[in-house]
Amino acid sequence: MLENIYWLGHSTIKIDKNNTIIYIDPYKIEKNTNDANVIFITHSHYDHYSEEDINKIKKNDTTIIVPIDLYQSVKKIGFLDSNIINVIPNQDYNYKNIKFSTIPAYNINKKFHPKENNWVGYLIELNNVKYYIAGDTDITCENTQVKCDVAFVPIGGTYTMDYKEAANLINTINPKIVIPIHYGLIVGNYEDAKKFKNLLKDNINCEFMTK
Repeated sequence: MLENIYWLGHSTIKIDKNNTIIYIDPYKIEKNTNDANVIFITHSHYDHYSEEDINKIKKNDTTIIVPIDLYQSVKKIGFLDSNIINVIPNQDYNYKNIKFSTIPAYNINKKFHPKENNWVGYLIELNNVKYYIAGDTDITCENTQVKCDVAFVPIGGTYTMDYKEAANLINTINPKIVIPIHYGLIVGNYEDAKKFKNLLKDNINCEFMTK
């Protein structure tokens, strides 16, 4: 389920499946590859929506999937309407060979990610495997209902769940595999990732991806 899936640091994920290269929240991309077929953006904060990094991976025909508040921004950096998919929470979408749903991503007891901003996480289905990319979020009534095979969850705290809260969410939704993200650059560290793993149920496989 993790074949050809890469964590590139912070919240950046690259998926290379079905002759399609997908990036989620590209940030601190090391070199120009200009190989993206599809880019998913969860929200507009600089460490998730980075125009500098998008320009390192996008091609002329790259499709970008963004919350609706980013529509004008992606047009300004050269995306045509035909290559922009605007999304809102709690919806199902189909794009070519990719089925995906938008899961609300927001803070419960912090001000950084208000629910009314309509920012999202993504539940992406590829080859009958469901991958949940949580985005910047706390535990919510919506994400505790997610059914997935693989989950990517933030553990860094301050702006999102910390490792204890993230473990509670993962033990609730019970994926086969979980990859902790959103640590090691701005907030959180590898020790948090190890503590997160130690709080998980025995049947959940926690993988530490490296760049």
